[in-house]
Amino acid sequence: MCRSLAEEPLKFHLLTHKKEFKRPSNTGAVVVQALGSADARQVLWERVSPDQELLSHIASGKALLVYPEFLVSEERICHNFKGIEHMILLDGTWQEARKMYNRSPYLKNMKIFSIRSDKKSEYNIRRNQKDGGFCTAECVIEVLKIQGEVVKAASVTSAFKDLMNRMVSRVIP
Repeated sequence: MCRSLAEEPLKFHLLTHKKEFKRPSNTGAVVVQALGSADARQVLWERVSPDQELLSHIASGKALLVYPEFLVSEERICHNFKGIEHMILLDGTWQEARKMYNRSPYLKNMKIFSIRSDKKSEYNIRRNQKDGGFCTAECVIEVLKIQGEVVKAASVTSAFKDLMNRMVSRVIP
């Protein structure tokens, strides 16, 4: 796991599937709400015309993709945050995220940051959750904790728990 701190607070870019914007269970929106647009932004994933700002950050070599390590080769896994300014997360269902990754050539050569944790995801709203997998908000929380950004991590945690409570109350009258 990348445990070294970044020199500056990381900026989060949530590459978001179009269907995710319509879902009340979208934790990416919670991240942007909690951190503000200076530290986090949702970017619409488009296969044919990707976001130019995102491409610029990738081309700079100062961005990491948060992605499960078992889906990529070991040499792509990062072991520190030195020189990293941007974290890119795929925001959608597991199936959508896999599709986004596979159909986005610009992501294929990026260094990968993979979250390892013994914790179980608290996100239990959607079916087909992956063992050892975390939702977008939980990934951001883990990265913030590694960076030592405890206040920001607490803010996202609080917003995430509020979302979970709202979603449970919608399901259970």
